[in-house]
Amino acid sequence: MRPKPSKPRLLQAMIDAFSLPDLRRRILFTIGILVIFRFVAHVPLPGVDFAALQALFERNALLGMLDLFSGGAMRRLSVAAMGVYPYITSSIIMMLLVPVIPRLQEISRMGEEGRNKINLITHWLTVPLAALQGYGEMVYLQREGVVSSASPLGMTAIVLSMVAGTIFLVWLGELITEYGIGNGVSIIIFGGIVARLPELIGQGFLVRENFIGLFVYILMVALTITVIIVFTEAHRRIPVQYARSVFRSGRMYRQSGATHIPLRVNSAGMIPLIFSMSIVLFPGIVASYFANPTEPNFANTIMELFNPNAPLPIGFFYWALYFVMSVAFTFFYTMVVFQQQDLPGILQRQGGFIPGIRPGKQTSTYLNGVINRITWGGAFFLAAVAVMPFVAKLITNVQVIQLSSLGLLIMVGVVLDTMKQLEAQLVMRRYEGFIK
Repeated sequence: MRPKPSKPRLLQAMIDAFSLPDLRRRILFTIGILVIFRFVAHVPLPGVDFAALQALFERNALLGMLDLFSGGAMRRLSVAAMGVYPYITSSIIMMLLVPVIPRLQEISRMGEEGRNKINLITHWLTVPLAALQGYGEMVYLQREGVVSSASPLGMTAIVLSMVAGTIFLVWLGELITEYGIGNGVSIIIFGGIVARLPELIGQGFLVRENFIGLFVYILMVALTITVIIVFTEAHRRIPVQYARSVFRSGRMYRQSGATHIPLRVNSAGMIPLIFSMSIVLFPGIVASYFANPTEPNFANTIMELFNPNAPLPIGFFYWALYFVMSVAFTFFYTMVVFQQQDLPGILQRQGGFIPGIRPGKQTSTYLNGVINRITWGGAFFLAAVAVMPFVAKLITNVQVIQLSSLGLLIMVGVVLDTMKQLEAQLVMRRYEGFIK
């Protein structure tokens, strides 16, 4: 008798996940929160000229980055226009301040309680950052004629609405983290990016006459996603042994256990690209306040140099600087995070050691050397992904599709992280997961 053909592994894993009541509840809860997020993203602020807003988006690249983190809410100027960007900024600031301020260092070493305190400080810091960003955006949009002039009371109401929208989205993300599946804030950003996929598909129909270019463009995007997956999962295993004492039958015995430390090739994630994009766009934004459209001056030249959509050969300057800054910030951020982890100190306190390497300073020197070498691969990977949209447009001549390399990184990272969490839930219940 021939065996009954089995379902594809991914399909079977999804069926298994929905067959478990608690896991099904988590998945449906996450989907429900995303639906609420999309409703909030469509609640507009008063007094907005949407035609002027769309025209502004076409000539200001920074707004495109803010729109990415708001899930399209910035393009509609809704109450959730800032998205979770102030929270991300607050998290980055706290990550940079912890190794600098002794008091924060002490708090970070307090285990779970310390992490909760750092998280609370991060949430409180988000409020003034959101208020400052909201006020700056409204002043800028008023100057550009997007928002009608408002009284001080009206401006206060608009800014408070935007701050409330940001805090509400962060709260939704926390609910997903606690009761749903995946990292909540990342899932919120992911939901906004996915919501723009129909727009990308529509843009693809506009270039049907350039079929070969469109095909090559799609092929490059698929190749980029594959490379992102490979480098996201790539890591260097450092063998570690632990010596422990066991009291048995009235005598003390020494036992050893072997394990490893996985050092990721790309341990910085997408943060270096956020840093790099913000800094590379900043001179052009400042210059836009002093530019004169009727009589071009030095500010107009700066705007053109730091414009990602500038024609060639001027456009090379922006993307070359973006590439170099991505490499530099990858090393900077990796070193900051690695120093915070204090792996040599943790190994020494737990009685662990790397075979052939003495604990203490030699272990620290060895691990720093390894992380420096593998970070070269991660840095050039991130830089290559950063300039991929420019290279794709240059090769295929497809100018209509607006694809974000940062969006691709976020999408792939969130999907992998969520699949791993579902995998762990299924394996705990003795089901086969997604990953073989």
